[in-house]
Amino acid sequence: MRQTTPGQRPIRLGRIGYLNVLPLHYPLEQGIIPGAFEIVAGPPAELNILMDHGRLDLSGCSSIEYARHPEQYRIVPDLAIGSRGPVQSVLLLCRTRPEDLDGKTILVSAQTHTSAALLDLLLRSHIGVAPGYQTGDATALLASGARPEAILCIGDEALNLRKHPDYPHRLDLGEAWRQWTGLPFIFGLWIAREDSLSLRREEVTEGARIMLRAKRWGQANLETISGVAAQGSILNLEEMRSYFAGLVYDLGEEELLGLRTFYERLAGAGVIPGVPELRFLSLGDLA
Repeated sequence: MRQTTPGQRPIRLGRIGYLNVLPLHYPLEQGIIPGAFEIVAGPPAELNILMDHGRLDLSGCSSIEYARHPEQYRIVPDLAIGSRGPVQSVLLLCRTRPEDLDGKTILVSAQTHTSAALLDLLLRSHIGVAPGYQTGDATALLASGARPEAILCIGDEALNLRKHPDYPHRLDLGEAWRQWTGLPFIFGLWIAREDSLSLRREEVTEGARIMLRAKRWGQANLETISGVAAQGSILNLEEMRSYFAGLVYDLGEEELLGLRTFYERLAGAGVIPGVPELRFLSLGDLA
């Protein structure tokens, strides 16, 4: 691990606590890509709060967190988590068809902000129904014997519940967005706090460069990542390969268009006050 200056704390890095970011963090955690971080893991909604409160310097966060506080952050260029079609781990599970959910209540995981906003956009503006929402723990509720009408689940929970026999109708939000817009959907961005950059610009910038190096290693070694992830998972090796193959870690022109379109539709629905300017962290030539 790269050493920090004596007396200087390492960069506080937020790690999304889901399987989908393993290609980014495995090379860091295994020491394949060296870097000195204080890593804080949690679901996206928790990392959003920590970033907003200034308790992290650099983090993967919900796309909607940047839109809510764009003045506080800079986006790490070419680093994201999303899909160009089925994402497999952001699912609406229904006892009936999604088209029949008008006026019904959907159980939503408290771990998500972006996916909840995307679901409401899709149901109201694309499918044409207006449900209500209740926050809760889907896994615990199902274990108790309860069967909500519909559940929005994300991350590892979605992978575990996606074939639940009591929920025969499934809406993959990544695929639904692609069908609606023809674009990729970006669920998460990596962002740096402006005040952290003001105090420790080179260290935070180097942290972003390290994340990009880790991403490139992960993309080049997805077979290794799939094998590691399949150990102890409900998904077998072939399913894990399929899962990672469907994910997007880049933030190119098409992904940025998908992100801007999401922000435009959120603003149109009154969820955010306006479409934020996308302000990027400058990495120079060393990314």
